[in-house]
Amino acid sequence: MEQNSIKGIPYGLSDYESLTRDNCYYVDKTHFIPLIEQEARYLFLIRPRRFGKTLLINMLAAYYDINNADHFKELFGERWIYEHPTALRAKFMILRFNFSAVNSTPGRLEESFEEHCTGRLVEFADKYEHLFQPGFRQELMSRTTASTRLDYINSTASRLRLRIYLIIDEYDNFTNTILSTFGKDEYRKATHGEGFFRYFFNVLKFLTSGNGMALERMFITGVSPITLDDVTSGFNIGTNITTSPLFNALVGFTETELRTMLEYYRDRGALTMGVEEMIADMKPWYDNYHFSEECLNESMYNSDMTLYYMNSCLKLGKKPREMVDTNIRTDYNKLRHLIRIDHELDANFSVIREIVENGRTSGTISSAFSVEKMVDENNFKSLLYYFGLLSIRGVEEGETVLAIPNNTVREQFYNYLTEAYADENIFSLNISTLGKLAKEMAYRADWQPLFTYIATELEKQSRIREFIDGEAHVKGFLLAYLNMTNFYQLMPEYELGKGYADFYFRPNPQISDIRYAYLMEVKYLKRDEPESRIATLKEEARTQLLKYASDEIVAQTIGGAQLKLITIVFRGWEIVGMEETDKLFNEKRDS
Repeated sequence: MEQNSIKGIPYGLSDYESLTRDNCYYVDKTHFIPLIEQEARYLFLIRPRRFGKTLLINMLAAYYDINNADHFKELFGERWIYEHPTALRAKFMILRFNFSAVNSTPGRLEESFEEHCTGRLVEFADKYEHLFQPGFRQELMSRTTASTRLDYINSTASRLRLRIYLIIDEYDNFTNTILSTFGKDEYRKATHGEGFFRYFFNVLKFLTSGNGMALERMFITGVSPITLDDVTSGFNIGTNITTSPLFNALVGFTETELRTMLEYYRDRGALTMGVEEMIADMKPWYDNYHFSEECLNESMYNSDMTLYYMNSCLKLGKKPREMVDTNIRTDYNKLRHLIRIDHELDANFSVIREIVENGRTSGTISSAFSVEKMVDENNFKSLLYYFGLLSIRGVEEGETVLAIPNNTVREQFYNYLTEAYADENIFSLNISTLGKLAKEMAYRADWQPLFTYIATELEKQSRIREFIDGEAHVKGFLLAYLNMTNFYQLMPEYELGKGYADFYFRPNPQISDIRYAYLMEVKYLKRDEPESRIATLKEEARTQLLKYASDEIVAQTIGGAQLKLITIVFRGWEIVGMEETDKLFNEKRDS
């Protein structure tokens, strides 16, 4: 390794030992090791997908592996833990499973599970055979199931006073796929009654409950508590550290960690953009995850998305054309199917609408619930939190406030809403037509045809009307559908001029030649109000827009585009007024 070489960006890497030996940058999380040891012996952590969970447990495996006793400096010489080693360093045999490798097809599921477990147990035997008696590997393979082999390893190691650290990554990966793709019946076969996965966890429970057992430590990661609740009848084999304030920053990046990483590359001349510029660019898209009510002052960035952005900056010399990694979008599509496992607009569809319209909701985060209870409103909100679709924003009136963390997630909620409407034949728009009209809006300031098209479709597709009765519903509807084009980053309730603009159509920074940006106010006229009030609402909007337009934030974010100020007035689901206010001369043009 060249000591003076610039460290590589570990985008897509989760193998800690390879990352270290290949001189990649590592955001040091080793100061959590003493806290993990002090917390409990058997731990369970839920975090959203692509948040650094696998890298974390691979780091722990490298630290505790008895075979790495002589490689401490090589693997941890640059880390905090090197100067603060614990007594448990290099004291365990590491037994690890990653259930994302299990084939979730019902006809292959149990066989694939056994194959994966057998492969990992054979690796374990090969790696630590020198610590056991002769014939250990052969005796292990004479057992016929993963559970009996696991039991044999534990009993043999216990007799020899050897210690095992069991790591299970993505424990719920294949069960979530079963649930979303094949339904509850197939899911129950594996997780209830005599199901093989339930039996596997019964064995784990036994191995953690006796005296002098070799299975001394365990760390399990996943994206929700559902499967663990189902296979253990309530998580009673360990401690759930998901919402503990001690571990809010265990995975992901704090802004301090991100800034330190950016400064490292800046100081070595590897970045063409400034540190503050990059943070300002990433923050609205990747930040604002809080996993504990006590850590509202410590927001977390999604590490995978951050590294995706930095990888582009370092390799191409510019930020990525798309702020959202394709891999992230794929994961969110999987979650969409899991959220709608009943494939109908049930009561929880109103929760999705509420979140789209208000950007937030409130409830109590459930630490455990079964698949049968996941559609209960509070559990459903908890599920959205565990998936990273909502984040803790605070506490009000005894309930946890859960809010959309960033633009990446907001985009997914809009997609969930529009796809649900389309799936149920309630409402849909021609994306090609919408895109062409948005292009006219962006390049020729011809914005009214876009809203005329939406108004025409609202008149044709009557089923949607019951869902957009009221000002908040109208705004939520517009947010979801206007977000389907790529010309603008649509900012709802955007803070400007000591107020909040309903919509800020910020030109997409990746499209440099957009000519027009927009601030838009949406006014709502109740059906029993006189038409004369339309003029009053337009005047209110005009005053607000001029105030918002004077905020320097607009000038800083608009790029080279010209700002337009527009107002839309709804009565019920109908558009009854559109107006453009001239920013310079305070004139207005009605239609």
